[in-house]
Amino acid sequence: MADFLMPALGADMETGQVVQWLVQAGARVKPGDVVAVVETHKGAIDVECFLDGVIGDLAPIGEHLPVGAVLARVSVAGAAAAPAVAPLAPPAKAVPLAPPVVAAAAPTRQAEPLTTPRRALVSPAARRRAQALGLQPQALRGTGAAGAVTLADVERAALAPPPSVVPSTPSLRPKPGGFDAAQMRQAIAAAMGRSKREIPHYYLAETMDFAAAQDWLDTWNRERLPPDRLLSAVLLLKATALALREVPQLNGFHENGQFRPGDGIHIGWAIALRGGGLVAPAIHHADQKTLPELMSALRDLVQRARAGGLRSSELTDPTITVSSLGERGAEGVWGVIYPPQVAIVGFGRVLTRPWVVAGQVLPRPVVSASLAADHRASDGHLGGQLLVAIHRALQTPQTL
Repeated sequence: MADFLMPALGADMETGQVVQWLVQAGARVKPGDVVAVVETHKGAIDVECFLDGVIGDLAPIGEHLPVGAVLARVSVAGAAAAPAVAPLAPPAKAVPLAPPVVAAAAPTRQAEPLTTPRRALVSPAARRRAQALGLQPQALRGTGAAGAVTLADVERAALAPPPSVVPSTPSLRPKPGGFDAAQMRQAIAAAMGRSKREIPHYYLAETMDFAAAQDWLDTWNRERLPPDRLLSAVLLLKATALALREVPQLNGFHENGQFRPGDGIHIGWAIALRGGGLVAPAIHHADQKTLPELMSALRDLVQRARAGGLRSSELTDPTITVSSLGERGAEGVWGVIYPPQVAIVGFGRVLTRPWVVAGQVLPRPVVSASLAADHRASDGHLGGQLLVAIHRALQTPQTL
């Protein structure tokens, strides 16, 4: 029997609240399965299980639990057989507590060791769409397997008022938008305050010639329809990922007094949330993706972050953070390292500035890049190598 614990969804998280179980006690789970929805100050997060076996002893819905608390127990494959669990009838409607409204749980069917209240099944896509429409998915009639509410059910319900409304518990009701903006602000302040107190930052900057990248980008986009076009942010993202291959000492974590390299280049992309707040979920193996794949991943990540549909793995394993202010941002940004990471790269907006080319001063698109890094893990020499590698990668955009 192995414990499935409340994950630390970032250095600024202290507690989480289970608002929905997506599996029932006695169900077989495997690594990567999304098994629960946990509400934090960052919104509703899909939590994945990385154990293989039969899940049981599910934590109560609505209870605030600290990071590291037991959410469930899994009888892992190959271990001693777990006690038999009576099969559950198809789940009843309107029982789970799911964002944006938390409902009262129904009584258990019978007092068995691994039996929990029956709850309506809602697919992740249906839950996110219902949240965007202001509907309560647990109150809808499901037409999917075992009565699960599907995306089609939500779209159908959006055309007419739902037949019934599930009673809610006001004290547990998530704030509009899927998160409490004031609470998120406090959590960000606490994490960044800790970072500035504990991490000896050093800062470097480089103004980078973006002309080759801009010309290549304009040619690419001119030949394609809008859904297939790329943003300059994707070139910056890929250039950073490739540069981290050359300078892996900035891709990882400072833990227990030493540097631990990341198991891949998982770039945390800083996303501003509507209504305030910031989150930086990971784009996994960013160095191995093509530019179109990165563009698709970035669009998907931004959409899910703002709709409250991130997965726990996207918040627990970014190996470095990149912040790009975009076309409407400032000329430059000086980041604060998100512990236990050891570096953050920042990009301002692309500007036209005088630039010397072959002895002539010409107007040129340039971008200001900055690096904040942890002096316990590296020094300015390595940091400078990273910025130079990013600049060099942008000069040959066709190879990104």
